[in-house]
Amino acid sequence: MDVYNEGSLTVQQRVGVRDLAAHVGRSIGTGIRPVAAAFLELQPMLVLAAADAEGRVLCTLLTGTPGFVRATGPHTISVAAPLPVPAGTPVGTLALDPRTRRRMRLNGLARPSARGFTVEADEVFSNCPKYLQKRELYAPDTTTPPGTPRHATALTPGQTALVRAADTFFIATVAPDGADAGHRGGHPGFVRVESPTELRWRDYPGNAMFLTLGNLETDDRAGLLFLDWRTGTTVRLTGRARTTYGPDGVRTTRFLVERTVETPYASPLRWSHPEYSPANPPLDP
Repeated sequence: MDVYNEGSLTVQQRVGVRDLAAHVGRSIGTGIRPVAAAFLELQPMLVLAAADAEGRVLCTLLTGTPGFVRATGPHTISVAAPLPVPAGTPVGTLALDPRTRRRMRLNGLARPSARGFTVEADEVFSNCPKYLQKRELYAPDTTTPPGTPRHATALTPGQTALVRAADTFFIATVAPDGADAGHRGGHPGFVRVESPTELRWRDYPGNAMFLTLGNLETDDRAGLLFLDWRTGTTVRLTGRARTTYGPDGVRTTRFLVERTVETPYASPLRWSHPEYSPANPPLDP
């Protein structure tokens, strides 16, 4: 049985990496190995992807004292945070550690628990450190509470500046077989703001799985998460994304903004200025 859905297989075939993807896909399993469990317990943040009750695809940042995410069995994790989507919803999770430039993904079904919620894993795998910026973690800010979320249907000038300065963002996508939380990174300016309701970015070469673009092949709903690493402010966008494939091998994704949510000081975590990944390509002219 193939570990990839129809959309990912289509993109792999189109780009000509089907054999490589089949080899890489052997790393996808359903079990949480001891090294992965140990990694999870060290993390102060978790990115969650899922569709909400209204069908919008959300990319959400969850934070807590290390140990707030932990493996409770060979196929289950427990998260000490409220479940932001209905019980039984397929979710994708991404644990990313800027300190070590390591990341792992765990996808499955989420259900409420006394502690917060659990995820029963369908897929567990690690990714390479490509395009991950290295950051040091400062002491959490425990005195500044999160601000009131600000809802809109287009980017404000301040949000536009945050996006243009971003070296990292997270993307949530969905497909009939589940949800996925992915990461995109590059030098500041790699995300272009075409207008208050449209973004675009070049899709850099990755691990050949094409999980994000594969999901977008069959369902164009997506959610983006931008984080101000210094202040903890988040900007979450929901909308639609489409990728074009140029004859020169360049892939460009365009995202149409439908809703925005900015939450000042949403995260108590404070991070240093980045040490940029040596894999980051030069910016397009």
